[in-house]
Amino acid sequence: MHAYKFVFTIDLSMDIIYLLLPVALIIVIIIIAVFFWAVKSDQFDDLEGPAHRILMDDDEKPPAPSTEDKKDLGTSD
Repeated sequence: MHAYKFVFTIDLSMDIIYLLLPVALIIVIIIIAVFFWAVKSDQFDDLEGPAHRILMDDDEKPPAPSTEDKKDLGTSD
């Protein structure tokens, strides 16, 4: 009697595959759709640009002192 219950529960637990397979297929379809959207909207166009932009020193040079500033400093041309 116990062996029959064990076999019966295994048969019922295999019914979950009818639910898991369609759910897995739907998830795969969603992942593929998101991937193609990302490719279409140029998300993968420039992967190295932002990394290089961080390293570039884009500090502006201070403006050259005007003639009035040079007079204040006591220097001449």
